[in-house]
Amino acid sequence: MQSKLEKYIVLISFISSIVGVFVINGVIIGVPDIAREFGMNNVIENWIPTIFVFAAIILTVPAGQLAGKIGFKKTLIIGCTIKLIGFIGILLATSPETFLLFRAIQGIGVAFSNVSELAIIALGIKEESRGKALGITATGVYVGTSAAPVICGFLVENFGWKSMFYITIPFLVLCVLLMIFKLDSEWKVDEKIKIDKKGSILYMIGTFLFIYGFSDLVTPIGKICLIIGLIFLIVFAIYELRQKYPVFNVKIFKNRSFTSYNIAGFCGYFAVTVVTTILNYHFQYIKGWDPETAGLILIISPIIMSITAINAGRLSDKYHPQKIALIGMTISIFAFILLSLVNANTSLHIIIIAMILQALGMGLFSSPNMNAIIGSVSKDNITDATGALITMRSVGQTMSLSLITLVFSWIMGNLELSSKYAQMIVQSSQTICVICALACIVGAIVSIIGIKSENKIKKEL
Repeated sequence: MQSKLEKYIVLISFISSIVGVFVINGVIIGVPDIAREFGMNNVIENWIPTIFVFAAIILTVPAGQLAGKIGFKKTLIIGCTIKLIGFIGILLATSPETFLLFRAIQGIGVAFSNVSELAIIALGIKEESRGKALGITATGVYVGTSAAPVICGFLVENFGWKSMFYITIPFLVLCVLLMIFKLDSEWKVDEKIKIDKKGSILYMIGTFLFIYGFSDLVTPIGKICLIIGLIFLIVFAIYELRQKYPVFNVKIFKNRSFTSYNIAGFCGYFAVTVVTTILNYHFQYIKGWDPETAGLILIISPIIMSITAINAGRLSDKYHPQKIALIGMTISIFAFILLSLVNANTSLHIIIIAMILQALGMGLFSSPNMNAIIGSVSKDNITDATGALITMRSVGQTMSLSLITLVFSWIMGNLELSSKYAQMIVQSSQTICVICALACIVGAIVSIIGIKSENKIKKEL
C-alpha cells in the first residue's frame, strides 16, 4: 500500500513526464509551420527538436551532483520553473535565433527535472513498488507522446503553432504547486561534498563538441569537433578517477551489468526517438497530409506504449527486468527492418503494423530497463546511477535527432524539406531506419551480456 507521499511523488513525476515529452513531440508536429514562419532551411529546421535535447544532455551530469547536494525536490522545482521561462520566451520569440535560444532553455530545465524525478522515485518509494512507479512514469511519457500528435495537430491546424505551448503552461504550474505544498520531504545524498566545477566544465565542453560534431559530420568542422569532443571526454574520465568528490563517479561503470544495461538504454532511445519525426515527414511531405491528419495516425504507437509500459513496469518487480527489456528490444529490431522498407508507395497498413511492433517493443523495454539500471547499484550510488541513466537516455535521444540532421544534410544538402524532394526524403528515412535496426541489435547483445554477468555474480555469492 503506497503512502500519500509516494502517491504524490508518482503523480508529480507522471505529470512532469507528460509535459516534457508532449513538448518534444508536439513541436515535431508544428515544425513545418514554425520553419515557414521563421524562414528556416532543412538544417536549421531539424535543430528545432534537436537543440532541446542537446541542452538537456550537456547539463544532466552537473545537474545531478547539484541536485544531490541541495535536494532533489528543490532541484525539481527549479527545473520546472526554468521550463516555464522557456515556454514564455518561445511565445515571445521574433527570430529563429531567439526561438532556438528558448528551446535550449527548456532543455536546461529538463536536465534538472529529469534527474530529480528519477532520484526521488528511487529514494522515496519502496523497492518492491519501484518498478510499478517507473512504469507509471514511463506511461506518462507515452501519454504525452500519445496526446501530442493529436492535440498539437488540431491546435496547429486551427489556432497556429503557438497554441500548443500555451496549453502546457498550466500543467507545469500545477507541478510546482504540488511539489511545494504536497511533498513535505526532501532528499539529499551528497550534502557535504564540494561541487566538482572543473569536471563539470570538461564534461559540458566535451559533450557539446562531440554531439555537435556528430550532427555535422559531413563537414570538416564537424569531424574536428567530434574528435576534440572525444578527447575532452577521455580527459574528463581520467580527471574524474582522481577526484574525491567527482561530478560523476566513473568507477560505477566497473559494474558490468550496470554498464551493459546503460548501453542498452542508449541504443533503445537512439532508435526510438527518430520514429515520430521521420513518420511525420512521411505523412506531411510524402503523402501531403495536414498536421491534424498526421497526428491522428501518429497517436497509434504512443497509446500502445502507454498500455504496455505500465504493465511491463509491474512485471519488472516480479521477474528479471532486463529480460523483459530484451524481449522488447528484439521486437523493435523487426519493427525497424520493416520501417526501412517504407517508400512513397507503401500501404498505410504496412506502416501501421511497423508502428505497432515498434511501440510494443519500446513499451516492454523502457521501464524494465530503468528498473534494471537502478536495481544494479546500491543506494549510495543512486545519484550516479540516475545521472548515468538520464545521460545515456539523453545522449541516445540527442544523437538520434542529430542523426536526422546528419543523414538529411548528407543526402539533401541545404534543400528545404518539401514534397518536391520526396524521393530524397524517403531515401534519408530508410537510411536512418537501417541504422536504428543495427542499434537495436547492439542493445539486445549487451542486454544478454549484462544478464549473464549479473547471474555469474549471484552464483559466486
